[in-house]
Amino acid sequence: MSTRGVQQAYALLAAQYIDLLGSVDRVHPDDLALIDRHLRPVCGPVLDLGCGPGHLTGYLTSRHVDVTGIDLVPEFVAHARAAHPDARFEVGSVLALDRAPGSVAGALAWYSLIHLEPEQLDGALAAIRRALAPGAPLVVGFFDGPEHEPFAHRVTTAYRWPPDEMSRRLAAAGFVERERVHRDQEGEWRPHAAIVAHAA
Repeated sequence: MSTRGVQQAYALLAAQYIDLLGSVDRVHPDDLALIDRHLRPVCGPVLDLGCGPGHLTGYLTSRHVDVTGIDLVPEFVAHARAAHPDARFEVGSVLALDRAPGSVAGALAWYSLIHLEPEQLDGALAAIRRALAPGAPLVVGFFDGPEHEPFAHRVTTAYRWPPDEMSRRLAAAGFVERERVHRDQEGEWRPHAAIVAHAA
């Protein structure tokens, strides 16, 4: 789906999404620990790409990370600014990052790449790599699956990615994998994976 289509789909369901997932309390403790471990020590600007309602941006801000949340959906950004007044937020796209090459010290893409088709994913990873300084960490969370395939996400079509395939695409974009985690389905939560990779 086009970037515009994803934006419109989330805008239509923004209030419900915020109510359901717009709190750090809805994030698995292991995921918070992973994000904290890799992004809290970063010195310099960090981007929360596809920040949604801003809860993870707010969390990182509370951990004294110099972070800016960026999201396609103006409704999410408006909510995030009101809910987390100490944090910074912008309307924008991972496919069109307005950052100088090598100027970003770390990035979080937590379930924000899930609606991208394969060629779009490669473009997004390349754009993130251009923005990151050498050695900077990228933390990616996504739906795990035995093969790359679309499925009917509650908002709009999303994709499952085998972690090995995600790692290969990260490597092709100029990243080196440093850590990988997997979690089997838990109740309503689908199988989860995350990869931490550093800009080569």
